[in-house]
Amino acid sequence: MKSNLSRRSAIFKAAAGAAAVVLTSKFSSRAAAEEVVAAKLKGNINHSVCRGCMGKISIEDACIAGKAMGLVALDLVGPDDFPTLKKHGLVCAMVTFPQKDGIGGIPKGFNRLEHHDKLVELYEPRLKETADAGFPNLICFSGNRAGLDDEKGLENCALGLKRLMPLAEKLKVTLCMELLNSKRNHKDYQCDHSAWGVELAKRVGSERFKLLYDIFHMQIMEGDICDTIKDNHPYFAHYHTAGVPGRHEIDETQELNYPRIMKAIVDTGYKGYVAQEFGAKSPDRIGALRKAVQLCDV
Repeated sequence: MKSNLSRRSAIFKAAAGAAAVVLTSKFSSRAAAEEVVAAKLKGNINHSVCRGCMGKISIEDACIAGKAMGLVALDLVGPDDFPTLKKHGLVCAMVTFPQKDGIGGIPKGFNRLEHHDKLVELYEPRLKETADAGFPNLICFSGNRAGLDDEKGLENCALGLKRLMPLAEKLKVTLCMELLNSKRNHKDYQCDHSAWGVELAKRVGSERFKLLYDIFHMQIMEGDICDTIKDNHPYFAHYHTAGVPGRHEIDETQELNYPRIMKAIVDTGYKGYVAQEFGAKSPDRIGALRKAVQLCDV
C-alpha cells in the first residue's frame, strides 16, 4: 500500500510539474503555477470564467490555465471554439449570442417586435449548435428601452421568446436573458431589475427560459443580493460575478461579501455554474482569476 501511495504521489507531482512549466511560460511564476495545479476545490460550485476576462491569450491557453485553476467551464465562447473546449474536457457554460447588424446584441434584443424575425433566424441555428455540443445555456438580451415602457417591453419580449421555446425545449437548451445595470454600464437597458426579469420568465412559462443573474449588475441596481437569490432562485439558471465598484477583482477593496453570496447560492441546491466576469486591475489576470475562484469556493 505504501508503495502504491508513493507511486501515486510521484505521478501527481510529475504531472503538476509538467503543467507548471506550461503555465510558467505564459502566465506566472513556477511557484504560482504549481500552487494552481495543486489546488483542490471543494466541489460545491461548478466554476467558470468569461472568456474575455483572460485577456488576449489563445483559446488553447485559456483552457489550459482554466483547468489548472480548477475550472470546469468557460463562458461566452462561440461555436468556432467549441472543439478546443471539448478537447480539454471543458464545457461552455453560457454560449455567446449571435448577432447581425447589431440585432441580437445588448441594445437590440427581444423587446422590439421588428427584431423578432431576425432574432429567430439567428437563434435557431445557435440553439442547435449549442445542443450539438452538449452545452446547457445560451445568452440573450432584452434590448434598450428607447422610449418603450416596461409593460410593453415585457409583452414584446414574451412574444419573441415564445417563438423559440418549442425548439429550446426539444433541444434541452436554456435561453438565458442577462440582468444588466442601466445606471452605469448599459444605459437604458430594459431587463435591469430582477423583478422585471422574473415576471418575464413567468410570462414565457417554459423551463427553457430563465435569467442570468449578474451579481455585479444587480448590486448596482437593487442590492439585497442574498435574499433575492433565496426568493427567486428557480428563475436563475446562471450567475456572474465581479467586484463593486469598478468591476474589478473580488477582494477586500470592494463592497460585496462573495463567500456569503456563494453560500446563499449553494443553499438553494443550485447545481449550475458560477462564472467570474471581471476586468482585473492586476497585470496578472490569471492569478487574479485564480484568487477569485478560491474565494468563491465555499
